[in-house]
Amino acid sequence: MSSAGYVAVQGGGGELVAAVFATSTPTPPLPTATASPSPTPTSPAGVRPPELPPLRITDVLTTTRAALPLGIDPARLRTLIVTGDVIPARYVNYKLTARGDFIYPFRATIDVLKDGDVRFINLETPLLRRCPIVTSGYQFCGDARFVEALSWAKIDMVNLANNHSGNYGYEGVEETIEHLKAAKIGYTGWGEIAYLDMRGVRFAFLGYNGVGARLDREKIRRQVAEARRTATVVIVQYHWGKEYVPVPAIEPGVAEDDPREIGRLTIDAGADLVVGNHPHVVQGIEIYQGKLITYAHGNFVFDQMFQRDVREGVIGRYVFYDRWLVSAQYFPTLIDDYTQPRLLQGAEAQAVIKRMLDASHEMIAKPFAPRGP
Repeated sequence: MSSAGYVAVQGGGGELVAAVFATSTPTPPLPTATASPSPTPTSPAGVRPPELPPLRITDVLTTTRAALPLGIDPARLRTLIVTGDVIPARYVNYKLTARGDFIYPFRATIDVLKDGDVRFINLETPLLRRCPIVTSGYQFCGDARFVEALSWAKIDMVNLANNHSGNYGYEGVEETIEHLKAAKIGYTGWGEIAYLDMRGVRFAFLGYNGVGARLDREKIRRQVAEARRTATVVIVQYHWGKEYVPVPAIEPGVAEDDPREIGRLTIDAGADLVVGNHPHVVQGIEIYQGKLITYAHGNFVFDQMFQRDVREGVIGRYVFYDRWLVSAQYFPTLIDDYTQPRLLQGAEAQAVIKRMLDASHEMIAKPFAPRGP
């Protein structure tokens, strides 16, 4: 077992966070679903079929469901659901323990969560049997019973690559993995690629943390290429960037890697979709080489209530036709009472989508200039 410790780093909001470091990279075994035959590709790898129209930001960022291309075989569609940060710690844990209902955070959004084939979240806290009940501080943990909520919400895969999953050392990570494996929930983000077969389509999931640590570009390229060799769809989730800003940016001393540079590098390496979290507010999206990069989904389950935008988030619904993303849609949410996100409607939902659209246009207007490693 690797030895682990903590280093205090300054967060974008001025708080101190505990970032785990290890003297060697832990690589626990990942649960892998039994492989099923993947469908025969109808076009060469890397070439989008002509019957599939290109993705456009204005089609994605709408409050109505985007129409799928005409004439495609619905049996070849697979839908991925991705949420914002899930942090059942601090006030969330306190309130759920008092309620005795750990499923409560997902009850108001369950219909959207279940409207997909695969659900992938960022779990930004260890799950412990003896998690202390606290209402302040930045050493996060959630009660092990929260895994019941993940199972109830049909969560298939969690990303553990973030700056709080190691807050209780490697032992806390090991216990979290134990609970996930018992619930048959896959995980990624500790050095391995996770695979999941869904009705004959093989998904690969990778997770990387760039908060309190630098991202290893060569490792990313190598692992994405490895996943590309055997998976139909390659999904990469990042924990990255500056907090509380709508356009992705670096945070000197905390998150030194430019999300826009890393997102593009990941697409170039062979990923089909890049999704991000950590900034605690929703950010813009970008289409690069015909592939979608969603920089931040905002908060989903977290106890931040100090202003409106940190209570808001989006659930992303990504529809693939074989390996090709043909539709994406975002469902805006708002956290109530520190614990439960609910779906926004009408003008409130449109305001969130408009912020994402404005931030996306700001990125388009600002030519990308890579900083280099």
